[in-house]
Amino acid sequence: MTISPKNLEQIVGGLRCTSASDVGMRRKNNQDSVAIALADSPERWVSHGHLFVVADGMGAHAAGELASKLATDNIPHSYTKQTEQLPSEAIVGAVREANTKIYTKGESSVDFQGMGTTCSCLVLLPQGALAAHVGDSRVYRLRENCFEQLTFDHSLVWEMAAASNATEDEVPDFVPKNVITRSLGPHPTVAVDLEGPFALQSGDRFLLCSDGLTGPLRPELIGMVLSSMSPSEATQSLIDLANLLGGPDNITVIAAEVFDVAALGKPTASKLSGAAGAGASSSRFSIVAMFRKLLGLTRKSEAGPPATGSTPIGPRGKSPYRRHDSTPNAENVAILSDIVRQLEELEARREWDFDWKPIHESCLEAQEAAARGDYEEAVVGFCSAVRQLMEALRNSSPERSSDSSTDL
Repeated sequence: MTISPKNLEQIVGGLRCTSASDVGMRRKNNQDSVAIALADSPERWVSHGHLFVVADGMGAHAAGELASKLATDNIPHSYTKQTEQLPSEAIVGAVREANTKIYTKGESSVDFQGMGTTCSCLVLLPQGALAAHVGDSRVYRLRENCFEQLTFDHSLVWEMAAASNATEDEVPDFVPKNVITRSLGPHPTVAVDLEGPFALQSGDRFLLCSDGLTGPLRPELIGMVLSSMSPSEATQSLIDLANLLGGPDNITVIAAEVFDVAALGKPTASKLSGAAGAGASSSRFSIVAMFRKLLGLTRKSEAGPPATGSTPIGPRGKSPYRRHDSTPNAENVAILSDIVRQLEELEARREWDFDWKPIHESCLEAQEAAARGDYEEAVVGFCSAVRQLMEALRNSSPERSSDSSTDL
């Protein structure tokens, strides 16, 4: 099943996922798009897994919106209809097919010429997680307190840093940070990065986002928020934090948590109760056969004998490209506290038509938690204060550009 939500949370077979897309504080239109295609049967889980897509469009007028929408509409459709290819081949092919559609549309009208979009795809499979990627939107994995960037930014800053064996922070300030070197749409062909597969563990959390999130917020802070609360609370907290820091761009986030790796792909209770004995037996046989076929076909493309079910598939790409310590500690909580301190400035600057008392109470609880060394609880408290503020502002604003933003 494919969905393109603005705000959505779903739980299915050992997986909890949520997404939100926000126009930000300075843009009139949201050029980001998001899509989630969850496997609706055990067979589909084995053959295609769960797919998540974030796209950040570029182009004048409505061109950027159209480009990102074409990507998120076509990639899930193209990926799921490919039944003869390996998932790694199918997802790359789907991204390339979307590039062709966007390029063709761009060539059809002067208004759409040169339009493009970033595209970050995450596929969760029995073999592990795959990331297919073009542009500077990102895919992260959080395991325990290690927040890893699984994708390489196709940006001028990152390309220059890689060429000089440096970090992006060491690139001279005069180099523009908003120039991307690769996207879907401007050219008839595109190179697609493929990373993984990365073995899944219970407790793994994945995050896909546009640069509207990673521009204002440091990765350590993003990982800390993601690790400290549910995916739905973390998603909204991150968007609200980015907006509190100015929200210069559209902000899109997908968070997916593998809370039970053994249950991934299993049908829901209602489906199990309705399954006949013979049908369930046939389904189990089909799943095993498909899984063996996938592993065997993957190993045939590599040197060595065919794989058995316990043989891991060799990784592609050079991921992870960055690792960040997202431990809720005094240093990281202090960064969050400094951001939240801006709430006091907002209160002093203008009169708002809502009750500040609950916000103050959440801030006080967070400060007390930090004082006693309960840093995770401090993160929860500070983020709760931010969400309450932004929700109150949204409700008090007579005109809003999106469900998740307001004009400060």
